Amino acid sequence: MTSPKRAQWNSRTGFILAAAGSAVGLGNVWKFPYITGENGGGAFVLVYLVCIVGVGVPVLMAEVLVGRGSRSSCVGAFRKLAGGSSPWLGVGGLAVFTSFALMSYYSTVAGWSLHYTYLSLKNLFADVDFAQAVQHFDELRGTPALGIAWQVLFTALTVLVVVAGVQKGIERWARIMMPGLLLLLLVLMIRALTMPGAGQALDFLFGMNWDKLTAAGVLEALGHSFFTLSLGMGAMITYGSYLRPRDDIASASLATAGADTLVAIMASMMLFPIVFSFGMEPGAGPGLLFVTLPQAIAQMAAGPLLSLAFFVMLVFAALTSAISMVEVIASQLIESFGMARHKAALLCGVTIIAVGAFATASGTWFDAVDYLVSNWCLPLGGLGIALFTAWRVDEALRSREFRSGSALARFYGTWLWTLKYPVPACILLVFLHAVGVV
Repeated sequence: MTSPKRAQWNSRTGFILAAAGSAVGLGNVWKFPYITGENGGGAFVLVYLVCIVGVGVPVLMAEVLVGRGSRSSCVGAFRKLAGGSSPWLGVGGLAVFTSFALMSYYSTVAGWSLHYTYLSLKNLFADVDFAQAVQHFDELRGTPALGIAWQVLFTALTVLVVVAGVQKGIERWARIMMPGLLLLLLVLMIRALTMPGAGQALDFLFGMNWDKLTAAGVLEALGHSFFTLSLGMGAMITYGSYLRPRDDIASASLATAGADTLVAIMASMMLFPIVFSFGMEPGAGPGLLFVTLPQAIAQMAAGPLLSLAFFVMLVFAALTSAISMVEVIASQLIESFGMARHKAALLCGVTIIAVGAFATASGTWFDAVDYLVSNWCLPLGGLGIALFTAWRVDEALRSREFRSGSALARFYGTWLWTLKYPVPACILLVFLHAVGVV
């Protein structure tokens, strides 16, 4: 079943950095702090961590296992492990579609990050008030040509990395961008923790305010623990297919989830001291990144440097995630149609730009695709991979792949039971909550 032509990571560390890069995205920097703010802080964080371990990590292990067990891209993985024209191929096809749809509007927001990096280089946030910060953001969103130009540039950067291949492109840049992202985030977090609102922020973030955590908040934690790890979109299947035979799937998956969670916590410890120091609302939405934070950071000592560091960090987070989405699609084109890597990546880029232009120019399109991906595609894809791995994959292959080179081999039975019963039930709850049934 192993194809000698399939690319491989240089090392297990390379896989962890690339997989963590896929998981760490813009959502870690704004969505986790945002939903933490909405749901009362520390109690939500604790529930979220339990959900990461109990739901997110088992599905992450399943995706990586399917990838390495098949040594194929998404559709090919289900074809090899299920055989022939099995209906399970639809789960692989859904994953590829999800990556494409997600990238079509993710590139819009990532383009905004590039634009704000440029504004920071020009020091345009110095002495701006709230009204001026709002005006900057409204001008960007109200000028489609400007937004599309930045989206094209971001997509081009992503494609260039994918064209270079698994080792020389994805792994090499993950080794640069992930440590860079963590360093920038650490600097910003340390600076934020010296601010007057730091004590209030830490109390908010780690205080156990159970009275503010509702049933809807628990489902929010469950849903975010699943979505934050890039599950249900084929990235971990594709990246898993490049793992070497003796690499430890279980510990590598735990390390990936740990890195993703670390970034989310650090981002909260960076954002909330600023929020409380400047009297902002801790439950503010994504506008926090592009309206209130630029204004607040500009008022801090060394504001221009901190602003630049913040938006470069956002660009790194966006790029590492976008690279995995494009790789999912490019890998499928290479395998299905025998395309050269550079042609497959370029075709991805051109198509993403063409479709993404609608998201950039139309808020309605943006919201519609976001709703489709977040509420339907991702949970259905995750449910499919959990059921497939637990109930359809050959037991001998599944056991061998999980145990191969693993220090956690003794937990195979626990993992499989979790994947068979609690995980599908939890994902189904997330899905029903997302579409408004519960």
